[in-house]
Amino acid sequence: MFSSPTPAPGSRAIATNALRNAGLIGADRDATMRDATDKPGGRKASSRIRSHRPRVIDIKDLRTPRLSLIDEEILKKNNLSPPSYNSGVKDAAVIFKLAKELTPKVKTLSLGNNKLQGIHLQLLSHYLPDLVNLSLQNNNIRSMKELDYLASRRGRLLSLKELVLTGNPVQIDNAGQDRNEKYRRDITSRFTSLEVLDQVAIAQIAFDGPGPSTASAAAAAKPSASTFPVDMGPSFITGVDGGIVSNFLVRFFNAMDTQRNLLLNVYDPNATFSFSANTTIAARARVQGFHSSLPNQKKLSWTDWLAGGSRNLQRVGTDFDRALNSLHVGAEDAIKALVALPGTKHDITGPPEKFCLDSFPVLLGQGTGLLLTVHGQFTEVGAEGLRSFDRSFVLMPASEGSRAKSNGWDVVIVSDQWTVRVYSSHEAWKPGPLLVQALSREEQQAQNAASSAALQQPTFDQQSQAALAAIPEPQRNLVIQVCQKTRLNVRFAVDCLSGNEWDLNRAIANFEQVKSTLSRDAFL
Repeated sequence: MFSSPTPAPGSRAIATNALRNAGLIGADRDATMRDATDKPGGRKASSRIRSHRPRVIDIKDLRTPRLSLIDEEILKKNNLSPPSYNSGVKDAAVIFKLAKELTPKVKTLSLGNNKLQGIHLQLLSHYLPDLVNLSLQNNNIRSMKELDYLASRRGRLLSLKELVLTGNPVQIDNAGQDRNEKYRRDITSRFTSLEVLDQVAIAQIAFDGPGPSTASAAAAAKPSASTFPVDMGPSFITGVDGGIVSNFLVRFFNAMDTQRNLLLNVYDPNATFSFSANTTIAARARVQGFHSSLPNQKKLSWTDWLAGGSRNLQRVGTDFDRALNSLHVGAEDAIKALVALPGTKHDITGPPEKFCLDSFPVLLGQGTGLLLTVHGQFTEVGAEGLRSFDRSFVLMPASEGSRAKSNGWDVVIVSDQWTVRVYSSHEAWKPGPLLVQALSREEQQAQNAASSAALQQPTFDQQSQAALAAIPEPQRNLVIQVCQKTRLNVRFAVDCLSGNEWDLNRAIANFEQVKSTLSRDAFL
């Protein structure tokens, strides 16, 4: 029956004998399942349908072996307890492990009528990760949580196409029409590759379109669109005076780059701070070749960042102590952690498009706070290479008499989360068409050259720069965009926007109507 030699006597031989007598001789007592070669959602022609009557199945007669646990008497005869007993978890694991060694691989598995609970299946996906069809009919699986023993195993059962759960409490309790839809949705969210559940095909999301004319048609081409149909908007600030946000960021990053100890005054006594080092090179950055083309990128090292207590939870994993110790609570602890990290230089007076920020009110205890997120880049002191970053602050107004208020801060930091990443440029949040596919450097240069006439970055003299600095952040971005699109100088751009209620589209349309009447003094 087996093509491999018979194993030596012992516990393994006993278990293998049980598989020989029980596992490979399957009685079709549960719902008829398809072979892995069946087309999803349909049944074979009549000449290929398995009989519903019990019959002997030989591994040599199957293209995809079918394994079944059957009568408890056979298990007892071979000193294996049924999975429903206290020792069943270990015995089930032994059976799954031996099944893993079968050739060809087990693709169809029937575990029906075995009084199984979810805990008995916890090692199934570990030993048999490539199952295509699985029947758990008429067992004792009571809840969705029990199915997580199968579904929560990372990277497991990715090929599962058919699952049978009929006769389990989890299926019976959800059999009503009002509950069945949620039941099927919960199952398919756990097993995303499923195509048939309880012998009913799962509706697949598809888009109408011409299919290949012949079976030998070439594989469909990859999507060619490079932009999202909705444009990326500029920075978004609402519910707060933009001047407060602008003043906070300018002062914070100046202190961050020069004297971090001064930031002690702006952190709340109970503030939390953490940082995470994401060392992965983003796909778009890799395509554009930043790591190899920029002058100092290869001088950068992650050693000091990782040694400083990075709270990257993908790296921390289940190390609870490390996760706890990398969350700094209290102003003094936060500043101590900040001071220990590599030096930074944020070019906050440079091109504004290199930073993007969003800010809006949030509930904070019994009051209202402010969520402020900043995306941008900085130069690491020493290596002089560029890194990208994301920073999320939760702020609240500084109370009268507080240390922050006494030192000129309008707000205090309640929470600060800082993610440092491999440099990937500011194109991701550039206002305008939103890229959904990375462009090569040559494609990016060609695209920039085609749009340079319309979106050429204006050059501002010192007087214009001073005027821009006095404008709150959200309005400042609008002014710069008007200057880009119209070549108006700052004063006329402000007049154009204020006369159109700071609506960018209206301001541009108004400019097109009157541009022929404007004098040369209105332009850069």
